[in-house]
Amino acid sequence: MNNTLEVILLGVIEGITEFLPISSTGHLLIAQHWLGPRSDMFNVAIQSGAMLAVVLIYWRRLLELFRNPMQPDNRDYLAKLGVSFGVTVLCGTIAGLLGFELPEEVAPVAWALVIGALFIFLVEWWVRHRPSSETVTWTVAIGVGLAQMAAGIFPGLSRSLSTIFVAMLLGLSARPAATQFAFLVGIPTMFAAGVFQYLEMSGQQVDHEPWADLALGFAVSAIVAFVVVKWLLRFIQTHSFVPFAWYRLAVGLFLLTWVIPNGE
Repeated sequence: MNNTLEVILLGVIEGITEFLPISSTGHLLIAQHWLGPRSDMFNVAIQSGAMLAVVLIYWRRLLELFRNPMQPDNRDYLAKLGVSFGVTVLCGTIAGLLGFELPEEVAPVAWALVIGALFIFLVEWWVRHRPSSETVTWTVAIGVGLAQMAAGIFPGLSRSLSTIFVAMLLGLSARPAATQFAFLVGIPTMFAAGVFQYLEMSGQQVDHEPWADLALGFAVSAIVAFVVVKWLLRFIQTHSFVPFAWYRLAVGLFLLTWVIPNGE
């Protein structure tokens, strides 16, 4: 496949999967299993493009929070975003010191897709029997921070899935409220992860990066993610996340029963 088409395809995959509860890391690992691996710098670029889309979508909410940070509701929300981000950084640092790294094999992704699907079914059943709540508690903030760290260790788990559904399970049962908190926490988390990965690279690695590919992947990912998140926010107003669970289950079982046994 032509290199430009590969870059566009990977940007589209990242844009679609970063904020849907189906795992962007898992899908990129699967795609690069056939297309060939890309550099960490490329992955940072397309993830940053997707995060920019969320910033543009939530710019009014972000402006409200930072324009009036001392307003009680805003101060409380910002504090909980900060705690959640801090928990992620602390636990992520500990995981790094202990030597945890993302595996690059397909099998862990497949199992995570299946387990994540079952988790969605469970939480959706739980929420259906509970009153709707839009209150972000300290328990939710800490739980979302831990969920982000877990998603960073287990490819296929999905940061969106783990954060949204942990929030819902811990009491933030209104899907739009849980999604907003998860996405807003993701902004500093993903940008911080990108900066950290960039600083870890040697100067020679950076100098040899194909900047045209990075720019194209960034732009494609940003545009696609913007459209997908806009659609998702409308979808969850009237629907559950169960269709994504069926998708995860189908892909996971396909990988486990066909791709992995045949060594593809």
